[in-house]
Amino acid sequence: MFKIGCHLSSSKGFFAMGKEAVSIGANTFQFFTRNPRGGSAKAIDKKDVADFLVLARDNHISSLVAHSPYTLNACSADPQIRKFAEFTMDDDLQRMENVPGNFYNFHPGSHVGQGVETGINLIAGLLNKILKPEQTTIVLLETMAGKGSEIGGCFEELQTIIERVELNHLIGVCLDTCHVYDAGYDVVDHLDDVLEQFDQSIGLNRLRAIHLNDSMFGFKSHKDRHAKIGEGKIGIEAITRIINHPALHALPFNLETPNELEGYASEIGLLKGLYKR
Repeated sequence: MFKIGCHLSSSKGFFAMGKEAVSIGANTFQFFTRNPRGGSAKAIDKKDVADFLVLARDNHISSLVAHSPYTLNACSADPQIRKFAEFTMDDDLQRMENVPGNFYNFHPGSHVGQGVETGINLIAGLLNKILKPEQTTIVLLETMAGKGSEIGGCFEELQTIIERVELNHLIGVCLDTCHVYDAGYDVVDHLDDVLEQFDQSIGLNRLRAIHLNDSMFGFKSHKDRHAKIGEGKIGIEAITRIINHPALHALPFNLETPNELEGYASEIGLLKGLYKR
């Protein structure tokens, strides 16, 4: 089954997101755990969750990806910012157990001048504090575009974080097509080579989800600006190869393109028509 969805607003709860997903032809989706700029999260409504789980079962919705707020920086030089990241991620992971067996994605963070090694140690240290053996949620490190002092602009940095996490069977990777292309991984003309690099550095078994985005600025730009499918530098032919690649086709794909719901519905319909399995 082709798992395709998009980023939905979580403000109305799980059941509303599920209904929106069904309305646009999606069978998976991504959502922010709270305001993307940080802050407190809405209380979990047990009935809302129960209603959603029935809807999800009846409509074959699975592989949800929760996304942490953009403001989190697990490797900040400021101890208070790191503490906020720890508290928020710990709380998010507890809340995710209401919809067990899904994914929690976060941007590794920016070392802000401390250096990559220090940044990696801080990220791994935070994960070692919050991961619990009994949790069912897999935490995903997102591949980044490599702008500024971002950690995760190359596969080796993500692998080093994973190596330093004690419960690393709970860690996976979410590959963002725009980010990796902007970072210098040529998924347009050398997709097989990029996936081989990923496998050698991290292991394809760690790849658990895809952010499917075209790129506004393109190869090695380090810009991290998403474009609509087929309207950027990656292009529709490369996107078609990505969703049909034997190493990727069974993963959940979520769109983060600059769209409203109607635009997402159109892109999902387009991609379903391009999916050949």
